[in-house]
Amino acid sequence: MNLLITFARSPFAAALGWSLMDFLWQGAGIALVAWVSLRIARTARWRYAIACAALFSMPVVFGVTLWLTAPGALAVAGAGRLVPATPSFPAAVPPSGQVARDFSAYVEWVAPAWMAGVVCLLFYRAAAWIFALRLRRRGTCGASAEWIGRVKALSARVGVSRPVALLESALAEVPVMIGYLRPAILVPLGMLAGLAPEQAEAILLHELAHIRRADYLVNVVQGALEALLFYHPSVWWISKVIRAERENCCDDLVLAAQGDPHAYATALLAIERNRSSEMQPALAATDGDLLRRIRRVLRVPQARDASMPVTPAAIMLAALAVGFAHAQAPEMPAVYAKWLTEDVVYIITDVEREGFKKLTNDEDREAFIKDFWLFRDPTPGTPKNEFKEEHYRRIAYANAHFKSPTLAGWKTDRGRIYIVYGPPDEIESHPSAGPYKRPSDQGGGTVNTAPFEQWRYKYIQGIGQNIIIEFVDSAMNGEYRMTTDPHAKEGVKVPLASGRKLSASVSGPGEVTVWIPIDSSGSLDVSGRATNNSGFAVAWFDQPVENAAGTMLVKKMNLAPGSYWVAVTVIETASGKAHTDGVSIQLQ
Repeated sequence: MNLLITFARSPFAAALGWSLMDFLWQGAGIALVAWVSLRIARTARWRYAIACAALFSMPVVFGVTLWLTAPGALAVAGAGRLVPATPSFPAAVPPSGQVARDFSAYVEWVAPAWMAGVVCLLFYRAAAWIFALRLRRRGTCGASAEWIGRVKALSARVGVSRPVALLESALAEVPVMIGYLRPAILVPLGMLAGLAPEQAEAILLHELAHIRRADYLVNVVQGALEALLFYHPSVWWISKVIRAERENCCDDLVLAAQGDPHAYATALLAIERNRSSEMQPALAATDGDLLRRIRRVLRVPQARDASMPVTPAAIMLAALAVGFAHAQAPEMPAVYAKWLTEDVVYIITDVEREGFKKLTNDEDREAFIKDFWLFRDPTPGTPKNEFKEEHYRRIAYANAHFKSPTLAGWKTDRGRIYIVYGPPDEIESHPSAGPYKRPSDQGGGTVNTAPFEQWRYKYIQGIGQNIIIEFVDSAMNGEYRMTTDPHAKEGVKVPLASGRKLSASVSGPGEVTVWIPIDSSGSLDVSGRATNNSGFAVAWFDQPVENAAGTMLVKKMNLAPGSYWVAVTVIETASGKAHTDGVSIQLQ
């Protein structure tokens, strides 16, 4: 019992359970497409192909769903062995006896219940197979040489190349085809003598058609799929269609080979009299709706199948069932939602995030968080977790120093960078708008700027050295926005040449002058653009430059009053290397 409970509460069982629930609407969708296609198809061969395609696609869809779901669940199981994560949270977990019971609390038992159903049905299929083997070996005798010769002739007529055994059985009540590699046709004792020769031949042709079409093998696979997805009504409906259309296909082959529908219909009626409700282990000539088959063989117009509209209704019910299941899925308790969306939002990996979302009980969430921090602990053998403490110190600092009128400190751009990368090595801060005197290596002079800060990191792992990140308060409301992304190579603030930086100043009414230091020889392509606060480019330039190392390229742009970000890219034509820099500017 403990083993069952352990499995039911495992992440994989949860992934399997939700995959089974998802298949309710997926199977319903496949069945709906099949139902529409069957209404359009006119021949038995096409209807059979459509039904088989629908049935065989179902385990594929289920398998893909499980494959996509399981990695997240397995990541949860081994969260402590994945990638670093982040902060913890106050332990405010409700007592286990007070945890709300909702639909998802029972999802953990879906997988064990499904497995029990699959095992039972597979045992049933195995019993039928054993019964079929016994039926072939017990109470049988070879048919007369005359009929054996006729079977060979009929096999050649329908294109069956494998030898087919013809046996008379004291146990079989209807003709039965058994086996794939060594097929055999079992007929009830006296049937060959009791039917007219042409009627008996029609029945044998039907069984030979099953052999030619490999229906025995398809039937075995079909039974396995029924056992695998037994809980879905669409699976059984499509299986019923397959069995009916399989018989229709074989009936068509009999009529094409013999051409006497009345003799064949009479033969079907004759063997039906011997049919009982006992288990039939394999395919028999009387499978399916006998009256419908006889009407079809005789080409008698048939009334519209009134039961068919029930199918879309069942499909809709299945879709509603899974919709209800997902609607009842609980929201994550607030304390864990806060941990995921606030405490560790910047450092948790995508795999870990998805895995945590799939957990359905607080016990597993607690275990996940414990492993999450344990993996990131630089000294796991000690009671102190330096990584966790430093992470929460950064969050507290961000909330205290970087908050804006509308955002908490940890939500701002400066707060995010501080939490992820820690304190910068150098900060150049200009909290007031107005004139800014450029350093001499930037051409000197004075420019008007919005409040801004430049953070310099000597080294950021995975990004590079000497990384400069700029934050600008373009809206003048205390909310500094990051103007470059340190993860994007083209967005990193890199000096264009010899440590000299791009600069810009207001040189006249509505006119901005941009100084671009050039330190590369050879052919260059220099392009730039000015974007407003909405991110739209309002001015730009593009100029080829030849052998201009050590010079300062000067470009002018006409702009309306407002705040702008001027970005310049220099591309070395020969090497393809790109150098990007940018500067903010304010026009009154």
